[in-house]
Amino acid sequence: MTRSDSNSSDQSANQDDAVWLDLVSRLEGRDPEAPAGEGSAPSKRPFRDFDPLGLSGAAPTEPSASERQAASHEPLPRPDHAAAGTGPRDYEADDDDPFVPEEPPSLAGTNPLTMLAWLGAVGGPVALVLAAMFWRSAPLMAILGIVAAFVLSVIYLIMQLPQEKDDHDDGARV
Repeated sequence: MTRSDSNSSDQSANQDDAVWLDLVSRLEGRDPEAPAGEGSAPSKRPFRDFDPLGLSGAAPTEPSASERQAASHEPLPRPDHAAAGTGPRDYEADDDDPFVPEEPPSLAGTNPLTMLAWLGAVGGPVALVLAAMFWRSAPLMAILGIVAAFVLSVIYLIMQLPQEKDDHDDGARV
C-alpha cells in the first residue's frame, strides 16, 4: 500500500465525518460549524418539529385533563336521534325468518361402494402411518395392499364425480 492511498482514505473518512456532523447538526437545529461539546445553541426549530417536506401543518394538541373530564361527563347521543354520519354498524337487521340450515343426508342411504371407497381413501394413509409407527416389521404384501386399496378408492371416487357441468348451475344453493 502506498502513502497516497492511505492519505486518500483518511481524507474520505474526514469528509464522511464532516457530512455526517453537518446532517446531525441540521436535524438537531444547531450551528454546523460549532462542535457539539461547546454548548451550541439550538436554532428556531427543535428536532421534534423537523418537517423537511412541510406536510405537518399545525401539530395536534392533546386536550387537557379538565377538557377530557368534561367530555367524559357529556351524555351520549341516543340511538333514536338521527346522527349526521350513520355507518354500517348503526343498521339493525329485521330477523323475521331466521336462517335454518337443511338437515344433512343420512349416511344410511349412501351407496355401500361409495362408503367403502371413502373408507379406503381416508383409512389407507392412516393405516400406513400407524404401520410405520407401530408395526415396523409389516410384510411387504400388507403395505402394497394398503397402497392399492387407497389408489383404487381414490380412482373410484374421481370416477363418481359428475362428468358434465350444468350451465345454469353456479354452485350456489338458495
